[in-house]
Amino acid sequence: MSIKAVIFDLDGTLLNTLQDIGESMNEVLKREALPVHELEKYRYFVGEGVRMLVKRALPYGSSEEQISDSLGEMKKEYQKRWDRTTRPYEGIRELIKELKNRKIELAVFSNKPHEFTVDVVNRYFEGSFSTVLGAGEFPVKPDPAGVLHIKKILGLADQEMLYVGDSGTDMKTAKAASLYAVGVLWGFRPEGELKSAGADRLIELPSDLLEVI
Repeated sequence: MSIKAVIFDLDGTLLNTLQDIGESMNEVLKREALPVHELEKYRYFVGEGVRMLVKRALPYGSSEEQISDSLGEMKKEYQKRWDRTTRPYEGIRELIKELKNRKIELAVFSNKPHEFTVDVVNRYFEGSFSTVLGAGEFPVKPDPAGVLHIKKILGLADQEMLYVGDSGTDMKTAKAASLYAVGVLWGFRPEGELKSAGADRLIELPSDLLEVI
């Protein structure tokens, strides 16, 4: 493979954001006198956009009005605490540095709202990514529209790019965009989900991506 660009998912792939996301949503639930969840459950609540996260965290059968109200509160709460515990996974900074040294173009496409995606990437990886897209400007994954937009910007052939993510949603997105799908095993979802969703390759450590390239 002659790879010239890598498109990354964000949450669960580049950054461990689980605690800040879970605690933000739990705070909203507490204020609404609703049951909260163990942080581990948020591994399965995240991945398909913040609205779906809120819907999954609320009691089953919650009204659309309740979902919309809680969504607004979640965004406000997350804005206050998104960087309290969020950190890059071990080895990610070194990987990004090496990819940059190899002149490989780097991009992010996340289901996190676009404004949060930009803020988070700038905070932890300032200047490393040529294109950063989140939900809102483009539909949430597994819709491939955002990835297709990045492909157009980069102007590269499909075989010259990789998509890297930690969930079945990411693998489906990659395949829908005709890209080689790399699943990471340090993220939020298990190996079986990645395989069943079409992962072409699984990696255990960030440095393993260099072998794929």
